[in-house]
Amino acid sequence: MQDTSLTGLFVSLTDRIGLNYEFLATGYEAQIWRDGFVTTLYLIAFLIPVSLIFGLLFAACLTSGKTWLSAPVRAFVEITRNTPTLVQLMFSFLVLNTFVSNLVGGAQNNPLSPFFWVVAVVGLHIAALHAEAIRAGIEAVPASTIEAARGIGFNQWQILRFVEVPLAFRASLPSIVNNLINLVKLTTVGNAIAVSEITYASIMVWTQRDNVVSLMIVILLFFSLINLIVARVGLWVERKLAVPGYGL
Repeated sequence: MQDTSLTGLFVSLTDRIGLNYEFLATGYEAQIWRDGFVTTLYLIAFLIPVSLIFGLLFAACLTSGKTWLSAPVRAFVEITRNTPTLVQLMFSFLVLNTFVSNLVGGAQNNPLSPFFWVVAVVGLHIAALHAEAIRAGIEAVPASTIEAARGIGFNQWQILRFVEVPLAFRASLPSIVNNLINLVKLTTVGNAIAVSEITYASIMVWTQRDNVVSLMIVILLFFSLINLIVARVGLWVERKLAVPGYGL
């Protein structure tokens, strides 16, 4: 009863300023909208680690000095960052997903959901941007630092793991945080393949209620808050990882 009264009070107050949130008093539409928020948060929770892990792997390949590793990754990075994310998602879902369905004997046997394709496409898209940022950071590590590591007996893998990547990550962190902010916003492309994130859920509501402005205000505030948190956490990590005397 308390929740209902609070919801009714909110609906009444916002109605006075011309905003329509009457659907919150109905069980079905309100649940769709709440599920949209939760799905968006799940997408973000999956996408951040996926993008960081693959971004680091791609950067390692790009700076490996081995053509058989760097060439295919370079081709993937160029294709990924030079084409729209929405086009990549539609291609993956309509072409690659159909190919997988044919391989496993029909769509009913396909284990890959639309949620998976959003995580895969957006995660790898942002990973390509991370890779370029980390690559630049690796190449910016002073040669004298690398020579000192060789001088104490580090092999190439140890230099990459203990010297280049830690310093490169610190140098590229501002770019990585910007990429993560972009990642949060790109979760909205999921509505194109019926992933019920917040924009898709809102479209489902406003087609019935004609309250586009009211819902868009909440969506803007929601993404602004999420990205404010990402930016502040990134700034905190940047300060914590700063190396005294290294100029970062």
